[in-house]
Amino acid sequence: MSLRRKSRELALQCLYQMDQSGNRECTIEDMNVNFDVNAKAVSYAQELISGIQHHLGEVDDVIEKHAKNWRLSRMAVIDRNLLRIATYEFLYKSDIPGSVIIDEAIEIAKRYSTDDAASFINGILDPICRVTENKRQNNVEGVTG
Repeated sequence: MSLRRKSRELALQCLYQMDQSGNRECTIEDMNVNFDVNAKAVSYAQELISGIQHHLGEVDDVIEKHAKNWRLSRMAVIDRNLLRIATYEFLYKSDIPGSVIIDEAIEIAKRYSTDDAASFINGILDPICRVTENKRQNNVEGVTG
């Protein structure tokens, strides 16, 4: 398992805890109580968590725009937070290919969510990926063209 996947899983666990408890803080020390945390995964996990918290409104708006007939509040907590992690990466981590972001979200969903989660998540992330990659391409062309 890649280090980034471990980071994403750690971020998912923190976001899940925050979502369930209503608490807007989750520390790696909190996670160490219940999970064996890989120290090398902490940095990127913390980057994801703080980035999602800082841009939560924008991330959630993008998800809701592409989640046909689904409100975030009605989604399973695991699925909602996987979508947040992936959407944050689409929007703010241009060094990660969209296909990798989707694949990682699907693989994590297969491990932590229901049997239907992978197709649900793919159905929402695919159009988000297309839109963000088109915007990235247009920005690159605008700079070089």
